[in-house]
Amino acid sequence: MHSSAVFLIEFGAIILGLGLLGRFAGRFQFSPIPLYLLAGLAFGEGGLLPLGTSEEFVAIGAEIGVILLLLMLGLEYTATDLVSNLKTQYPAGLVDAALNALPGAAMALLLGWGPVAAVVLAGVTWISSSGVIAKVLGDLGRLGNRETPVILSILVLEDLSMAVYLPIITALLAGAGLAAGSATLAIALGVAGLVLVVAVRYGRHISRFVSSDDPEKLLLVVLGLTLLVAGVAQQLQVSAAVGAFLVGIALSGEVAEGAHGLLSPLRDLFAAVFFVFFGLHTDPASIPPVLLPALALAVVTAGTKIATGYWAAKRAGISAKGRWRAGGTLVARGEFSIVIAGLAVTSGIEPRLGPLATAYVLILVIVGPLTARYTEPVAALLGGRGRRSAGPSEASESSDPESESDVAQDRDLVPSPDAPAEK
Repeated sequence: MHSSAVFLIEFGAIILGLGLLGRFAGRFQFSPIPLYLLAGLAFGEGGLLPLGTSEEFVAIGAEIGVILLLLMLGLEYTATDLVSNLKTQYPAGLVDAALNALPGAAMALLLGWGPVAAVVLAGVTWISSSGVIAKVLGDLGRLGNRETPVILSILVLEDLSMAVYLPIITALLAGAGLAAGSATLAIALGVAGLVLVVAVRYGRHISRFVSSDDPEKLLLVVLGLTLLVAGVAQQLQVSAAVGAFLVGIALSGEVAEGAHGLLSPLRDLFAAVFFVFFGLHTDPASIPPVLLPALALAVVTAGTKIATGYWAAKRAGISAKGRWRAGGTLVARGEFSIVIAGLAVTSGIEPRLGPLATAYVLILVIVGPLTARYTEPVAALLGGRGRRSAGPSEASESSDPESESDVAQDRDLVPSPDAPAEK
């Protein structure tokens, strides 16, 4: 059979299969990401039916998927929002990094993988999944809740941290020395800072230049600009994904809204291809040996994320119920953890790191929506049992001022069904 025909058959089957998997996940209201990863495992190395001619195209599609994921995230925020978040929420970002990166680094060192793998695995366990969390917030009707800005601030700080983190691990994985690594980091920070300054001061002019009433022209200009900047960023030893994220930040207003609507289907398509691509390069037989460490790491870092969200929401004056909801929502890991692990897999630094990251993400991308939904009710149930087991005087003391204020605040936290969610 002609190679082009084989390619069309293989790639068409992949896209059709992803569509069916996404429909299945939507019917049961959970993220399709684990199904996409499992599909990649089934058709990759050591899988049921390894792909042939379409694998190279899938690799290119996966890179575009990462770029579009970060671009769409950048479109959600303005440069002014980012500067404000940096000023007010940076302590929460530091706590988030300390509590969630250290377990990953410790696990890599315990497994004897060395310091470079420790830095990579720290990033895998640190970064929450913005895509999964955004979908969960929408599905649960929590976009207007008081704790939601706290959640979004932590996610934004994590994404901004990638502008520093990704060049560091890129240099480490490439085996660059201290001087070369410092130069790479300096270039990355310089480029990121320059784009932020341009976005703050000249964002309106950039948006006016890109703006068009014709959806076709708007799509071509935004997509072309994003790929161009991503390519230049990668050439300057900065992550292409971070370059795309900064392009999204620079666009605002009607341009951002229009681009978001036009690019959403493309993002969903290529992001699904990205998760499949990661699975293609993971041998299913390599997962069982690392399943126990992945499970232990998932349990520990689910707890640290809940603690992070609880502390950040408490610092923002949110009620106890809102604190638990914030913590439970942050548990999910997904696209960013896979991006970081994918860099390590490509460099060949540690063959077991890819399978461990895949198993880890599979666990938490399934558990994450469950913790978002049930952390607060479980905490309330356990707290109620604790108060009932206490003596009458202790129970009355513990339920007086703080409990009443929590209830009063929580009435304002959850929007009524008739009220539109705040964006």
